[in-house]
Formats: sequence, C-alpha cells, structure tokens
Amino acid sequence: MRARILRSLALVVWFAVCPVWTAISDSLDYAIVVTGEELLQGVYADGHTQFITRTLLPLGGHCVWSLTVDDRPDDLKQALEFVLRRAKLVVVTGGLGPTLNDITRETLSEFTGIPLVESPELVAEMERRFGTSAGKLRANLRRQCLVPRKGAWLANPFGTAAGLVFEHDDYVLIALPGPPRELQPMLRDRVIPYLERKYGVRSLRSSITLRFVGIGQSQIEQTLRDGALVPSDVWVSTQFEGGRVDYTFSLPEDNQTNRTRLRDLARRVREVLGDHIYAEGTTTLEERVVELFKARRIRLVTVEIGSAGRLTAALSNAAGATDVVTASYVALTDRQMQMLLNVPEARWPAAGGPGDRLRCIAEIAKERTGADWVIAVGPINTDQGSGGEALVGAGDLVREWQTQRFPAQGKGELFQANLVTHILARVRRQLEQ
Repeated sequence: MRARILRSLALVVWFAVCPVWTAISDSLDYAIVVTGEELLQGVYADGHTQFITRTLLPLGGHCVWSLTVDDRPDDLKQALEFVLRRAKLVVVTGGLGPTLNDITRETLSEFTGIPLVESPELVAEMERRFGTSAGKLRANLRRQCLVPRKGAWLANPFGTAAGLVFEHDDYVLIALPGPPRELQPMLRDRVIPYLERKYGVRSLRSSITLRFVGIGQSQIEQTLRDGALVPSDVWVSTQFEGGRVDYTFSLPEDNQTNRTRLRDLARRVREVLGDHIYAEGTTTLEERVVELFKARRIRLVTVEIGSAGRLTAALSNAAGATDVVTASYVALTDRQMQMLLNVPEARWPAAGGPGDRLRCIAEIAKERTGADWVIAVGPINTDQGSGGEALVGAGDLVREWQTQRFPAQGKGELFQANLVTHILARVRRQLEQ
C-alpha cells in the first residue's frame, strides 16, 4: 500500500513540475531528490526542481521524477531506491553543509557503498579561505573536504560545500549544495560540462541569456509583455536570486535563422531594459565589474566592515581579479578598522558622522596601498526599526566619491549576499557612465 501511495504521489509531482518533453532517441532520463525539512514545513518553496529541469531541458534532459524528502538518512535512501527504478542519473540537492542535519554526503556514501576520502585540493582551498592551517580547521569544515573515492567533486566558488559525484557501476548520483546562489552556478558551470563528458549531451535549442541586476523579475516580465517583445513561439525561462535575474530565450532548433531571430530579440530588450542588463551568456556580475576596472586600468582596494569580507571574496572568483584588487581590509567595527589601518587620531573624525568616518578610512586605505579606487562598506546600522542598513562609498576620492545607503534585506549571509549584489550593481553603473 505504501509503495502504491508513494508512486501515485510521485506521478503527481512529476506532471506538476517537469516540463513537457517530446520523446527523442538521445534524451537523458534523470530524477531529482530535494532534501530539507524546512521545505516540507512550508518555510521555503522548492525552486530547485524548476531551475534544474529548465536548465537541462535544452540539453535533452528528461525529468522522470522529482521528490522532496526530510533530512533523514532513511528517507533519502528510500527516495533514491524509488527514483532509480526509472532513471540512472539522480540529482540530489541540499545537505552538504557543516551542520548536524547535513547528512547527504555520508548517506550517499552508505547507499552506494563508495567510501569517502579527503581531497587535498579542498583542504588547501579551506586553508586559503579561512586563513589557517589544515590542523586548525574546525571539524565540521574539514568534513566538507570528504569526497567519493569513485566519482568526482565539483568546485564551489560561492560557498564551502563542494558538489559530489558518486559513480556507481549501475547509476550516477550528483549531490549539489542547497543555497540557490551556490547550486545554480554549479549546475551551469560544473554539472553541465560533466554531463557533456559522461553522456555526450548537447544543446538541442538555439538560446540567448540576458542577465539583469537592480530590477525585479515581475517588472521585467511586465515590460516584455507590455512591449510585446517576445514572439509567441519563443520559449522563456528565468532564474533569479536576490537582485540578480537571468532570462533565457530559446527556439526549438539551433540554426542560423533562429540565432538571428534571438539576436534581434535581445537587441529589442536592450533598448528598453539595457540599463539593468550587465551581461549576456554566463558572465557573472563580478566578472563584468572586474572587466570594467581592467578596461579603465583602475587598481582597487576594498575596505569592509558590514559585509564581512564577502565583497572581496566575490570579486576574487572573477578572472583577472588579481590584476585589479591590490588589497583588502576587513574588520567588525569602524574602530577596529581604524586600528587595522593605523589611522592617526588627528585624522579620525571623532565628532563626525558615519559618512565622515567611512571617507577617512577610505582615504587612508588608498594612501597605504597606492590604489586608484576604493570601495568602502561601513558597519550595519540597526537603528532603523526592525531592519537595518549599510553605508557604502565608492570612487577615487578626487573626482568622484559616491555614497549610498542600502537597506538590510534578509539576515546574516543572505543580507551580506544581497549587499554585495547592490554594491556591484552600483559600481557597474558608476564605471559605465
């Protein structure tokens, strides 16, 4: 009885979330298992299934099942046993982090019989990320360096949890981290190349992706609809997180006619929304900002209080960042930053406001490093009712120095990630003026 109920529920989920697919001989059947108690409690909606299916569809991906399960080993194992009846490739999301309920790594190892071994490369990356030796890494962080002996691991530029690939003789399990800002680029940049090598998948569509920042998905959608910019036969998919939104426009066949049509469509969209389009294709916002700094031969120093070093970490993942970022200073308070930069008391605006202190810190950082430009993030001001805000300054401190207050959106890592997006969007606009 339980098996029949589970099968019926899975069929409902499949028809509800998996895109309609015209059968072709070279399609790749796969299943998705999403883990997370908070999803089953209604705290968050499952956005992973939509993102994965829409991303893999143009490559011939055919989603046959999608299940959501609790963060419990037995539940995950039962889900895997069920979906492997129909597909020999399974994508598992979530449960790779450092907390006690992150059980995916060990559970997949037990299920497949593939032991875990420590990756020297991941240990070295942890040492670099946290500025400490391997012996001093916390146990929960060191645990994230364990990877399957048979298979592969997938680099994660935006977090500490690498993706994992368990290559069993009869099937393949791919485990991805849960946060969308980590899962989405990993799927695009790591999983798809793996599938190309392993299964020979290729794009079956002609498509073009425009990347937006500083504008919401609903506003983009309304503008496209009001302007009748998208022909009815063009397939549209979106991916979004925080202030970053990707729109992919596709046509069924990859040929010159369709590529020309999509180029014309992109041009029309740029005419009305170009101020918010920072890139086309897979270029990240960080890469675009680094490109602009390099084009203007600007050397940058970053000073971070409220963003906990997240801005520098984001920029460091972009190609060419070492040619742009000359130094970075991170502290928890402006007084700590004063000591870190050894700011003379005579220059410290003790009676000034946050803007005066931020400018002082920026000026000293620029003098200390010989940089041309400074991005300075002030401490989080929590005197704003239930929320908060951060003051950010950017410029060369001679011809321009623009400051702006960004409201707190989310808490902890979510706030810092949103703050980095706001900062980079503002800096991009400054550099493109």
